[in-house]
Amino acid sequence: MAQHCPECGFANADGANYCQRCGAFMSISETATGASTASFRIGEAGEFEEAPIRPVSARGAVLVIRAGGGRAGEAFPLERPRLTVGRRPDSDVFLDDVTVSRDHAVVVKRGEHYYLDDCGSLNGTYVNRRRIDSQRLSDGDELQIGKYKLAFLGH
Repeated sequence: MAQHCPECGFANADGANYCQRCGAFMSISETATGASTASFRIGEAGEFEEAPIRPVSARGAVLVIRAGGGRAGEAFPLERPRLTVGRRPDSDVFLDDVTVSRDHAVVVKRGEHYYLDDCGSLNGTYVNRRRIDSQRLSDGDELQIGKYKLAFLGH
């Protein structure tokens, strides 16, 4: 049975976490069913090989790049109380594109929750397609920083 994307309506395989057409997060309830997404890499012979998936989110909150810059799937565990996001090469989450400010945003843990704070970026910071100055993050939130779309996976 196909699972339709809530954003573009594309019919995805049952149990898909992200839309194959637009990359939108399908739903939290689908991931709770135990369905998982396979990861593949190109082997030495040019064939697709299944790649082992490191359970990054099992250890705590994580940001995952969904789209942008050819880096989809790259994960950034939130292991410290503060992570910088920007075009500056020494940023904790380095996003190398002119649509991203050098010091674009910061992810901060306040109490038990994570917040995304914009640092006065030129193009703005978005959570679930709404421009924010500061926003408490919830599991499955979509972040947009420049041309990059990221997912916040928290517990």
